Amino acid sequence: MKLSKTEEELMNHLWNQEKAIMKDLLGVYPAPKPATTTIATLLKRMADKGFVAYTLVGNSREYYPLVQKKDYFSKHVNGLIKSFFNDSASQFASFFTKETDLSKEELEELKAIIDVELKKK
Repeated sequence: MKLSKTEEELMNHLWNQEKAIMKDLLGVYPAPKPATTTIATLLKRMADKGFVAYTLVGNSREYYPLVQKKDYFSKHVNGLIKSFFNDSASQFASFFTKETDLSKEELEELKAIIDVELKKK
């Protein structure tokens, strides 16, 4: 299951904070802040999708992620590779390295990461 763009933004805040009550989540948004009811609706939808849960702390709900950021984005990227690059990681890598504005240093970093992974295999 996928998150909407606004749900993903809220989920990023929750991943960063690990646990948060409504006030904490509202506090990270710049002005004009979203309405409390908007955040509550997003959190309910995210809970219904199985991305977040909460525990009661006094009269407040303390929300926490049920899905790790790495797992969510890994599934997201793998879906992208499958849908747009014929399930070919090398086609994706070729597109990524040619069509993005990576510096020489960033390309060297990617190469080093690949070299490390090759040594593990």
